[in-house]
Amino acid sequence: MKAIMVMFDSLNRHMLPPYGCDWVHAPNFQRLAKRAVTFDNCYIASMPCMPARRELHTGRYNFLHRSWGPLEPFDDSMPETLRENGVHSHLITDHMHYLEDGGGTYHTRYTTWECNRGQEGDLWKGHVEPDFPIPERTSTIIRDHHWQMWPQEFINRRYMPTVEQHYQTRTFNDGLHFIHTNAAADNWYLQIETFDPHEPFFSHPEFKALYPHEYDGPPFDWPPYNRITQSDDMVQHAIYEYAALLSMCDASLGRVLDAMDELNLWDDTLLIVNTDHGYLLSEHGWWGKARMPWYNEMAHTPLFIWDPRSGKRAERRQSLVQMIDLPATLLDYFGLEQPPDMLGKALQATIADDIPVREYALFGAHGSHVNITDGRYIYMRGVAGERNAPLYEYTLMPTHVRSRFAPEEMRGMTLAAPFSFTKGCSLLQIETRQPHSHVVDIDFLFQNYLWDTKTDPGQQNSLTDPALERHLSEQMVKLMREHDAPKEQYERLGLTEFMN
Repeated sequence: MKAIMVMFDSLNRHMLPPYGCDWVHAPNFQRLAKRAVTFDNCYIASMPCMPARRELHTGRYNFLHRSWGPLEPFDDSMPETLRENGVHSHLITDHMHYLEDGGGTYHTRYTTWECNRGQEGDLWKGHVEPDFPIPERTSTIIRDHHWQMWPQEFINRRYMPTVEQHYQTRTFNDGLHFIHTNAAADNWYLQIETFDPHEPFFSHPEFKALYPHEYDGPPFDWPPYNRITQSDDMVQHAIYEYAALLSMCDASLGRVLDAMDELNLWDDTLLIVNTDHGYLLSEHGWWGKARMPWYNEMAHTPLFIWDPRSGKRAERRQSLVQMIDLPATLLDYFGLEQPPDMLGKALQATIADDIPVREYALFGAHGSHVNITDGRYIYMRGVAGERNAPLYEYTLMPTHVRSRFAPEEMRGMTLAAPFSFTKGCSLLQIETRQPHSHVVDIDFLFQNYLWDTKTDPGQQNSLTDPALERHLSEQMVKLMREHDAPKEQYERLGLTEFMN
C-alpha cells in the first residue's frame, strides 16, 4: 500500500472549478474531481499554518490550548507512527516555517525529508547591499509584519527567473523523483507540500498571461493582512496574481496525476489533495487571514480523496470532516490503530458511502473566537468580558513563529497539571499577551455571530436566534470537554452557564 498527499497552503475552495468557479484556469483540479471523491463540507480546525500541521500529525485540536508552536514532546505524530511501524514517510516541502523556531520539530518526524528554499521572504540568499532595485514599499502594499521580509523576498526572486527554478517546481520535481524511484516499492507515504498559493503570489509570465488585464500601478502580489484600502484596479490585479499562482499549482498537480497514470498507481495508492485554510481576496472588505472572524472563504476548504479500497470516483460527499481526520485516515489505510489521544476519525466509510463521522466541528485560532458548525449553521462565540482573558498558553516548547518566548513573557509562568492527552506531563502555563490572531479591530472579539450558510452563503447577515445559539453553545461545550479544553476558556467565552 502507498499514499500520497498533495498539500497546498491558502488554497481557496471558491476559486476552484470543481466548487463552481467558472473563470480560474485549473483543468487538473477538474480532472482530479473526476478521479476522486470531492468533499463539500470540509472545515478547518486550528488556524493558521503550523497549528493546522500539528493537527495533521496529532489528529486533535491545537487552538484551545496554545497558538503557533512546534510539536510537543507528548504529541503523537502520524508520520512518526508510520515510520515506527515499517511505513516509510517522506516529506518534500518549500514551506519555510518548518525551518523556524515555531515549526522545528515537524519535519524530523518523517523517515526522510527535503526542503526547497525561497518562499515568502525566506532568509535564503545573502545580499548585504543589493546591486539591483528593490520595489518601493508603500502603505498600499505592505503595512504589517510582512514589511520586514519585503527586501529579502525580492532578493530571493532574482534566483528564480524561470518556472523551472521556482521553489514550487523544485518541490514537485523532488516529489516526482520520489514517486518514480519508489513506484515498485511498498509501504510508503509521500507528502508533497507547497506553500503556494499563499502570498506573496509570485509566479511567471506564462501563468499571468492566462489572466490578461490592464494595470499600471506598483507591484502588488503581496497584500497585507488588513482592511481593503487599495483602488479597485489594484484589488483586481492582486486577485489575478493569486489566480495565476493557483494555475501554476494546478499545473504541478497535473504532473502528479500524470505520474499516477503512467505508473498505474491508482490501483494501490491513496491520494489526498488538501489545504490548511483559505484566504480572503477582498471578501468582507479584508485581505488575507488571521485578522477577522473565520468566514467561509478561510474556514470552508477543498478536499479530494481517492481511496483504491472503494474505488469511488467522480462523486461528492456531504459529511462534515476536518484536518484532524486525515492522520486517522492514513493510519487506518496502512492497517494501524490510531493512538488513544487522536480524536479524528478515519474516513474510509465516508469516502465509500458518505457515512458521517461527526455532527459538529470546532474551529478557530488561539485567543480568538471559538466557532462551531454542523455544516450549515456556523456559530462564532466571542469574548464575554471586558478583555480577552483569562487566556494562557500551555506548552513545553515556548516558541512563537520565528522566535522563542522572551524572558519577560515567561517570568510569571506556573506549572499546570497534566491534560488528558499530555501523557502525565505537567505543562508550562504562560499568560497569552498577544494572541497570534493579530486582531486589528478588537471589537470583533466581543461579538457573537450566527450564520445560516444555506440561505446566506456569503455570510452577510448574522442571525438572531437565541434558541439555536443556546443549542450550539451546548454542543460547543460538549466538544470542548471532549478535547479537555482549559477551564478558563469557558470563562473567557462566557460558557460556564452551559457546563451543567
